[in-house]
Amino acid sequence: MDWMKLKSGSDVRGTAVGENATLTPHVAMCLGMAFARFVAEKKKKPIAQVTIALGRDSRISGPALLQAAAEGVAKAGANAMSFGMCSTPAMYMSIITPGFQPDASVMITASHHPYDKNGLKFFVEEGGLDGKQVATLIEMASSYEPEEMAMAGTITEKPFLPTYKELLANRIRKGLNTDVPKPLLGLHVVVDAGNGAGGFYAELMEELGAWIEGSQFLEPDGMFPNHVPNPENAQAMASISEAVKKAGADLGVIFDTDCDRAAVVDADGSEINRNRLIALISAILLDEKPGQTIVTDSVTSAGLKKFINDWGGEHYRYKRGYRNVIDEAIRLNAEGISCPLAIETSGHAALKENYFLDDGMYLVTVLIVRAMKLKQEGKTLGSLIADLQEPVESKEIRLNITAEDFREAGKIAIQKVLDYANAADAWHIAPDNREGVRISFDLEDGLDNGWFLLRLSVHDPVLPLNVESDVPGGVKTMLTALYNVLKDVDGINFEPLTKVIEG
Repeated sequence: MDWMKLKSGSDVRGTAVGENATLTPHVAMCLGMAFARFVAEKKKKPIAQVTIALGRDSRISGPALLQAAAEGVAKAGANAMSFGMCSTPAMYMSIITPGFQPDASVMITASHHPYDKNGLKFFVEEGGLDGKQVATLIEMASSYEPEEMAMAGTITEKPFLPTYKELLANRIRKGLNTDVPKPLLGLHVVVDAGNGAGGFYAELMEELGAWIEGSQFLEPDGMFPNHVPNPENAQAMASISEAVKKAGADLGVIFDTDCDRAAVVDADGSEINRNRLIALISAILLDEKPGQTIVTDSVTSAGLKKFINDWGGEHYRYKRGYRNVIDEAIRLNAEGISCPLAIETSGHAALKENYFLDDGMYLVTVLIVRAMKLKQEGKTLGSLIADLQEPVESKEIRLNITAEDFREAGKIAIQKVLDYANAADAWHIAPDNREGVRISFDLEDGLDNGWFLLRLSVHDPVLPLNVESDVPGGVKTMLTALYNVLKDVDGINFEPLTKVIEG
């Protein structure tokens, strides 16, 4: 087996169910052993003094992989602390929570991917391991044969979710400036956990006094029988939207499988995800303290930038990838630029007040606090983003690169667009773009009412192309102009682009 095929960015991921499984209990055991040794070396501690916490989401392969990884930790001579069912953000939070504070932690999850997939995420005190460190772990693990080894360390069970739930409850009480037992009395919240690990959030809402009638798919079920647990999935969002309207709730919240991403639905069933979610949390944070900078990924709308500016903030567009936006926000804060939020359009969000931890559930908790305050004024969360200008048309197209050197072919295409834009009055290069090339247009005598972003994927031979227009027909106009510039570039499949133009 080629172990390096298990590397997916800064995670390990593979097929964990069926005859063709690549992420097996043996692999998990080897990775557990490698991680324990890695942590002991990193912290310069005797391995017998190292403790690694392990948790999992609801996938059917999770229990066996968690047990195997824990045994690997123990066979290395370290101590494994099993949390059982948990969320990805909680696994990191445990490292800095008194009474737990393991040296490191492992989350067994494959996010929103199909039921037969699984993976491992590794955390140390500084945050998640990077891709280079994960490659080192995989290389170490590939040489191990741990099955015959004795367990020199220990395995103990110690659930963490009750503690994490109490941390969220305290944030709600603090946000509402109250210590009453049920601060959410009168608020109606529909929770959709998608049969992932997040069903406990409905329990939290109920314990704090909220009405949760209409909540759905709270029971963990690793086959995900109802919808994909993914806030970016259209079917999932339609399901929670319908549930909110049917229940007459004040809002709905939906999580992905391991709860690091989330989205919200307003009382009228309208979805608050992607640009709308960024606008909502930005409005809340800027209302509390104007003048701050919001860091996002590169594919956000022009209307979002105006919205953030109108709320008294600065919008800083950065590269796609949630680690990228988080690291950039941390860097800007270190330079003295106040950045309370790093957020991707995918729903990955990290708040400065929460250690810049990528935590969809914490984000939702901040929104719940504001929803309760607005409820007392007879308003809903949607009222905060009523002025957000949204595009009439939007499209995302992926152009596959067939050239052998895909990075070089991608760079040639991007440079060709830049060269043309520098010579064309109608093409305006975005001054604040930090990934690929972003061009804005003045469509139908308007001003800055259309744009596209062409960038090169970090890992794949693909040029993702995002385009938005504030006027009907604008997408086709811009894509036609772009195609005329790029059509002679070799090694790129333009068929998805021409289909949209001709359609």
